Amino acid sequence: MSDLAWSGLVRLGLSHLRLDPDTFWSLTPVELMLMAGLNGPSSSMTRDRLTALAAAFPDESEGGLDGGNG
Repeated sequence: MSDLAWSGLVRLGLSHLRLDPDTFWSLTPVELMLMAGLNGPSSSMTRDRLTALAAAFPDESEGGLDGGNG
């Protein structure tokens, strides 16, 4: 992790995002970059991706998320 620009990350977290030191130091660099909006462009949800997610994480009951009550 020596290739990270720590001074820039600390400035970003404490000054720009106004995080308290305990919160800042509890974050991973990835979490900090996500909070700063540096995660790159997000891709849109496609029908194929939705179908794959639904197959991977099926509803627990036959009635759907609300248990069929409504």
